[in-house]
Amino acid sequence: MQTLTLRTATVLVTAVTLAAPIARAQSTQTPNGGEPRRTSRAAGPEADYRLTPGDKLRVEVYKDTQLSQSLQIRPDGKVTLPLLGDIVAADLTPIQLRDRITTSLKEFITNPVVTVIVVEASPVMVYVMGEVAQPGSIPMRGQMTVLQALAMAGGFREFANPKDIRIIRKASGILQSVETIRFNYNDAVKNNAPPVFLMPGDMVVVP
Repeated sequence: MQTLTLRTATVLVTAVTLAAPIARAQSTQTPNGGEPRRTSRAAGPEADYRLTPGDKLRVEVYKDTQLSQSLQIRPDGKVTLPLLGDIVAADLTPIQLRDRITTSLKEFITNPVVTVIVVEASPVMVYVMGEVAQPGSIPMRGQMTVLQALAMAGGFREFANPKDIRIIRKASGILQSVETIRFNYNDAVKNNAPPVFLMPGDMVVVP
């Protein structure tokens, strides 16, 4: 009878010893009695793509062929949908546009299910203007630096001022706001400075 008691005590001590790490692990995962922490994955590049005028879209509304539309974003940045009229699409991600359409449709449909697909993205361009040999638009294929854009524009004209180049960039998420970035070509070449990368839609102005 004494042997049975000792074995039982041994089993109880072992169970408590094993349970302690589990309890600590659970307390780490659920701080303050809340839900377990989740490690969020970084969003891929497709999640960050912002719509621009000229993009061709397919808006699918589940089980509603009349509301489902093939659209192209107009120069004013808007698209037109049945029931909803004009909706601003430019500078939104496809997910943000989907959510905006879904919210608007709730006035007419119960629990609408909307999908926004980018069928064809408009060419990504940067623009070089002013005292360069070939001013105009330049297709942007992958990353492009200011020096590369200037080279593709044919270099400077005779009376260009390469020390006071300006990069005009639309501020992220604000349709009518811009920022100006100064760029000194001479310093960039002589000092072996880090490259300055352009963003889609940037305008490089050479005085």
